Amino acid sequence: MKSNFTSSIIISFLLLSFGITYSQDFNAVMTSVEYKFNEDKIPCLTAAQRDAIKVETNNNIEQLRLENKLAFPEANWRGGHPLFIWPLQQAAGFNYNNTWAISGYVDHNSAYPNQLTDYNCGTRTYDASSGYNHQGVDMYLWPFIWNQMDNSQTEIIAAAPGQIIAKHDGEFDRSCNFNNNLWNAVYIQHNDGSVAWYGHMKNGSVTTKNVGDMVALGEVIGTVGSSGNSTGPHLHFEIYTNNSYTQLVDPFSGPCNVLNADSWWETQIPYNYSGINAVLTHSAVPDIFTTCPTPETSNTSDDFDTGDTIYFAAYLRDQVSGDNIHLSIIKPDNSYLYDWDITVTTTASSWYYYWYYSGVYDQEGEWKWEVTYGGETVSHSFNVGALSIEEANIETTSIYPNPSKNYLNIKTTKTLASAMIYDVSGKLIKTIRFNEAPTHNIDVSNISKGMYFLKVISNESEQETFKFIKQ
Repeated sequence: MKSNFTSSIIISFLLLSFGITYSQDFNAVMTSVEYKFNEDKIPCLTAAQRDAIKVETNNNIEQLRLENKLAFPEANWRGGHPLFIWPLQQAAGFNYNNTWAISGYVDHNSAYPNQLTDYNCGTRTYDASSGYNHQGVDMYLWPFIWNQMDNSQTEIIAAAPGQIIAKHDGEFDRSCNFNNNLWNAVYIQHNDGSVAWYGHMKNGSVTTKNVGDMVALGEVIGTVGSSGNSTGPHLHFEIYTNNSYTQLVDPFSGPCNVLNADSWWETQIPYNYSGINAVLTHSAVPDIFTTCPTPETSNTSDDFDTGDTIYFAAYLRDQVSGDNIHLSIIKPDNSYLYDWDITVTTTASSWYYYWYYSGVYDQEGEWKWEVTYGGETVSHSFNVGALSIEEANIETTSIYPNPSKNYLNIKTTKTLASAMIYDVSGKLIKTIRFNEAPTHNIDVSNISKGMYFLKVISNESEQETFKFIKQ
C-alpha cells in the first residue's frame, strides 16, 4: 500500500477574539495537509501469494486433523459466525487518542479497473488493472506511521478466539512498493469454521505461539508493519466463511454488501468514523511526509519557555466537508488564550492541521491544547516555564542510560537532595530523597513506557530537568 499526500497550504488569518486579554488582534497561520494512503491502488497480495496461503492453511488443517489436534473439525462447526472486536489496539505506554484510519474496504464490484463499490455503496475501496478487487479491510497507522511501527505502538489482536492454522515471520517489513515479497502474517480459524487473515505484520512481532495453538479474544498476535506488497505500515484484515475459500466475507453490514447479510462486528463503527487521532504540541513543524521508509521527525515537545514558538497540531481521521472543529488554548488559570472554530472544507480519511504562536504565553505552569471533533474532545497538557529543560544550572550532572528500561542513574559531583519524575502532562509521578553519594540510582521499572521529565535538586537548591524515555 502506498503512503502519499496532497498538501494544500492554507494561510488563513483567523480573528481570535475569545478569551484574549491583549489590546491587539492576533492572526494565526493555519497549515492544513491531507494524507493519502495507497494512492496508487497497489494490491496487498498477488494471485500466486493468495493461492499459496490457501494451500498452506489447508495443509496445516489436514495435518492437525491427522494428529487429532484440530480444534474445529467441520462436523463440529457451529451455526453462528463470530462477532469481531476491532483487531488493533494501542500498546501500553503510549497516549494517542487513536492510532489508525481506514483506507480501503472490500470492493463489491467485480469489474475493473476503477469500478468500485464498498459495502455502503461508496467508493472507499480499490481495484487494479490486473483484475484484483480488494478483498479485505486496510487499516493504516496515523499519524507518524513509521515512528509508530518502529516503536511497536499499534498492536494486532485476535478479533475473535480461535486456533492458529498458519503463521509466517522473518520477512522484510519496510516495503515501499509493489513486490513479490511474502508478508508476515497470522491465520486463525474460529469455531464456526471461518478463517481470518492478519497481514503485513512487523518482522519479529508475530506471536511465538505455534500452528495448532489457541488464541484468546483480544490476545496480541503481532504489531503493524509494512511487509509484503505494501508501501506503508498497515493491517490487511481478510475473512472467509471457511477454509474452502469459496465465500469471502465483508465484516461490515450495509446496503451494497453482496457477500453476507449481517455485520460480523460486535459493534460496527460508522462508515465515516470521524474523530481525533492525536492532539500534540511541537517545538517545530512536524515532519509527517518523509521518503518511505524513513522515520518521521515529529518535533513533539511538552516543555517550553515563555518566549518559545509552540506549534499546535490536530491529527484527524475521516473528516467530512462541512464538519466543525473547535479549538482552544487554555492557560493555567483556566482562562482562554484563544478559542475558535473552523469548518472542514474537504472530505478525507486523514488530515492534519497546525497553528503556531509565540510571545503570547503570559503564565507559567500547565497549559492545555484542546480539540473537539467528531463528538469527542481531546485535551493535551503542556508546560510553559515551570518544567523547562532550559533552566539547567547543575552543569556537572548527567543521566544514563537514556532510554531506560529498569534503572536510571544520575552522575553528578554535587550532593543531591531529591529528584522528581513528571509525566508529559506535568503530573508528579514519583519523588526520591537521596543520601549523600556521587552516583544515584532510580528504579523506573514500574513506570509505564513513554517520555518523562526528571527534575533533580541539589542541597544548594540548584536544579536541572532532564527528558528521558522509559522503554
